[in-house]
Amino acid sequence: MDIASDKVAEIIILARDLDDREAEFDAFIDSLNEDEQAGLVALMWIGRGTFEPGEYAEALSTARHEATTPTADYLKGSLHLADHLETALELMGIDPTEAEDEVY
Repeated sequence: MDIASDKVAEIIILARDLDDREAEFDAFIDSLNEDEQAGLVALMWIGRGTFEPGEYAEALSTARHEATTPTADYLKGSLHLADHLETALELMGIDPTEAEDEVY
């Protein structure tokens, strides 16, 4: 993955409380480099079933080439962002609960 699981976990936590932490969410996403942002979008797509885990490289390439809006804005448009990211971590062999616990 092009983004560390602890960063994904932080985004999951922020996304679960987006109404109260939107500015923090935006700032965190904006602090990621382009590879991390594309990796995050690719993971979200895997979590929602657009791509399979074995298609991560294709999802990543697509995320890089189809980026037309700021990543934070795009991700906030996904109603189930936190769930998609947790599912993606599981599909990639990472326990999302452990990753989230490490953030706290």
